Amino acid sequence: MTTPAAGGLPALLGRPYRYLRLEWTSGLAMLRVRTCVRPIQCYSLAGIAEMQRVLDDIGANPGLVRHLVVSSDVNGVFNFGGDLALFVLLVRAGDLDSLKLYGRRCIDLVWWLENAALQGVHTTVLVQGDTLGGGLESVMPFHKVIFERSAQAGFPEVLFNLFPGMGAWNFTIRKAGFAVANEMILSGRLYGADELMRRGLVDMVVDDGEGDSAIDHVVRSVDPRLRGTLAALQARRLAAPITRESLLAIVEQWAEAAMTLTDRDLRLMERLVRAQARKVGGADEGAVDEIKRIELDTAWGEERASAFGALA
Repeated sequence: MTTPAAGGLPALLGRPYRYLRLEWTSGLAMLRVRTCVRPIQCYSLAGIAEMQRVLDDIGANPGLVRHLVVSSDVNGVFNFGGDLALFVLLVRAGDLDSLKLYGRRCIDLVWWLENAALQGVHTTVLVQGDTLGGGLESVMPFHKVIFERSAQAGFPEVLFNLFPGMGAWNFTIRKAGFAVANEMILSGRLYGADELMRRGLVDMVVDDGEGDSAIDHVVRSVDPRLRGTLAALQARRLAAPITRESLLAIVEQWAEAAMTLTDRDLRLMERLVRAQARKVGGADEGAVDEIKRIELDTAWGEERASAFGALA
């Protein structure tokens, strides 16, 4: 192991965090980051900034961290993805530049994870509970993806006339192929953990409550062969490359598409924000239930339109 830069581990663990909780396992050089973003467990700009600070600290101390593990501290939710409340605000204000800035900040996180093997870091993510849109996008660059069985995930953006713009196409195509990416992104439907594993997006599904044991198993299995594993993962990137330029180009298109959203689309997003807040507040139902209601409303709207067309 190389010598850490000045400050090293004390500086990394000693920073004040509002939305993250860090744990260190010295024998494995494992940093576990538990996220808890308030008021809603999503990728807010403040939450993104804290996570980026952790990643920058890891990069500034080569050899200090061998294993990075990310999970959620919010019961029933891994991550709701993009900050919908912010999106609504920016679209209504016509602030295209700020939307693009938000997208670039997300790409910075994704790109660090995509290059983690080059920095000598193996990454593992544990998903417990709902993960939607950008939440699922953020999972896919990890080297090992673990889902607990009750977790649900998907890309619901098409329901309000948008698409996931921070790597969903790139990483889904690489992991599962174009047909699966097309199905998942254009349908907007949600998938259970076992369905995602069959599609190749999840590496391991464990029973609820077994996620921590699964993390320990993965890290202890990889650690003795870490150098070979990281070399193989670097070769995988060369075999199926994803470029930063393509990620940023899609963000540009995503932001421009967001500016065309109608008032109806924005109201649907606001419904999801309220549902997310209910879920984080401990309610039995939340964003997943609201997505299903929106799907049902859409289906009935299509049914009525079809019936009207038949009568015309």
